Amino acid sequence: MDDKEEVIAQIAEHYKKIIELIGENPDREGLVKTPLRAAKALYYATQGYRQNPDEIMKSAIFEYAGSQMIIVKDIEFYSFCEHHILPFFGKVSIGYLPNGNMIGLSKLARVVNVFARRLQVQERFTAEICREVYGTLKAHGVMVVCNAEHLCMKMRGVEKQDSSTTTMDYAGRFAEDVALRQEFLSMLKSI
Repeated sequence: MDDKEEVIAQIAEHYKKIIELIGENPDREGLVKTPLRAAKALYYATQGYRQNPDEIMKSAIFEYAGSQMIIVKDIEFYSFCEHHILPFFGKVSIGYLPNGNMIGLSKLARVVNVFARRLQVQERFTAEICREVYGTLKAHGVMVVCNAEHLCMKMRGVEKQDSSTTTMDYAGRFAEDVALRQEFLSMLKSI
């Protein structure tokens, strides 16, 4: 058994115990395979711990002479809240001001996935994406906006079905220039 299979088997044993602890029979027909299925799903959903965002970013950086804002809008993501291990999900938009290079657009979506596929809080998630893009691209500026819905607020606790949370982080020229941040936010609304 390789490391991945061993880890999944161990997680499955814990799921089996959890199923027992909540008062259900893990040997019931519909639940026999549930611990293994849940373990595989959790392993997949947390693959960000086994990925390197720096390597992903550096695999597709190209020279670029332009200097205007580049925006990738509405990158969907799915994550788990680190406080309740319940899903939160939404969309991330990333804008950056190139500094002699650009990145393959799919790499921005892949970096979003790396950080989303870890136990997270939305505030840190947004900041991690911003730091990674800014640091790796050496861009003149980066701005990230994330809007998400949290099941920890919808299906437990306050149970507010229509709530969503928006977080922003920015670096470089976006941190210095309010008008530039406004331009980015206006472009998100208009495109």
